[in-house]
Amino acid sequence: MNRPFDHFPKFVCALTAAACLLSGCKKTDTVEASEVTVQAEAAAVKPLTESVTTESVLAPQAQAAIVPKISAPIKAFFVQRGTHVSQGQLLATLEHADLDAAVRDNHGAMKQADATYITTTRAGVVEDLQKARLDLAQAKANLDVAQSVFNSRQNLMKEGAAPRRDFETAEAALVQAKAAYEIAEQHLNSLNSVSQTATIQNAEGARESAQGKYEAAQAALSYSEIRSPIAGVVTDRPLFVGEMANAGQPIVTVMDVSTLIAKVHLSPEQASALRLGDESFVNIPGKEAPAKGKVSLISPELDVGSTTLEVWVAIPNKDGKLRVGTSVHVAVSSRTIPNALSIPNEALIATKAGEPAVMVIGPDGVANQKAVKTGITDGHDTQILSGVAAGDKVVTNGAYGMDDGTKVKIAADDAAGDEKASPGKPGDEN
Repeated sequence: MNRPFDHFPKFVCALTAAACLLSGCKKTDTVEASEVTVQAEAAAVKPLTESVTTESVLAPQAQAAIVPKISAPIKAFFVQRGTHVSQGQLLATLEHADLDAAVRDNHGAMKQADATYITTTRAGVVEDLQKARLDLAQAKANLDVAQSVFNSRQNLMKEGAAPRRDFETAEAALVQAKAAYEIAEQHLNSLNSVSQTATIQNAEGARESAQGKYEAAQAALSYSEIRSPIAGVVTDRPLFVGEMANAGQPIVTVMDVSTLIAKVHLSPEQASALRLGDESFVNIPGKEAPAKGKVSLISPELDVGSTTLEVWVAIPNKDGKLRVGTSVHVAVSSRTIPNALSIPNEALIATKAGEPAVMVIGPDGVANQKAVKTGITDGHDTQILSGVAAGDKVVTNGAYGMDDGTKVKIAADDAAGDEKASPGKPGDEN
């Protein structure tokens, strides 16, 4: 006897099979790992120049805060702020009426001293010398006469032909003639050896003193003219016409901005690789391309406070577009390695231990982390000493936070593939 549920298992199986057919039952698909789009570059061997980077402020090549040497009201200005001036150009004048008078007074005194000198050397001394010679000749003649009279009287007295009184008178006259001759001779010798020289020197001294006073008055007058000691541009002029210019107070400031200086402080190790003339690059706010400069000075001594060396980088500024006081970023080039295996700085990441590493893309498109040893850098590329071989592709953008063994897709390759496919697609020939 057939029971109602004897065929139930078969019925359930049939329903299950029908349900499977209707629902389209199939095997579970395998989930593939997603790819990460990155940018990559191949490690290449090329010349690499090490750069030392630091911050600085542009300063003028030369600067002069011009101060007057005298105190006087300002009579006139011939420049304004921003005026370009040449070396020696007149910038301003001070009141100088009193100085003009002093120059004329001293000039007259100098002329008087010159005249006295000429009179002394060409007339006075010569006349005195001639008179002394004549006096000596006259004294010699008187002495000869007195000597002759004395000799005659002496002989007559011995013969008893003349009284003794006449002999004594002749003897006294001879003594007086000898004394007069000695005085005249001494006076001539004194003029020749001492008096003449002293008189000339006295006249010379008076003339030189007068000339010195005249030159001092001229110098004081010249101080009323304010001239630029350097070529450049006027950057400050704090006073106005009529105001008092005090000695030692700057009234005009001139800067030579044809070349600007970026002063940087480097460690002795960094500075030891630098040489005068080394090329440098200066990044200036608002300028797309960096300005080129050269090392113009390397300080021979360390700064006591910071134990660093001051290095000057000179940047040409003929067009005057660069401004003094601008904050800049300076990259000074030092040693160069002609065949350096290098990669972009963006490719460098850090391991968990803090060591430098890169993500190297293998032939299968999988990026694996590799520790590297780095060398010098120029601010854009870094030398790799070990860990990467020439031609290895390293991730330059997208490596941060990437797991080791990640499947990657290089964005540049996709773009190239699109360009290759763009001329035509299969089936588009017709």
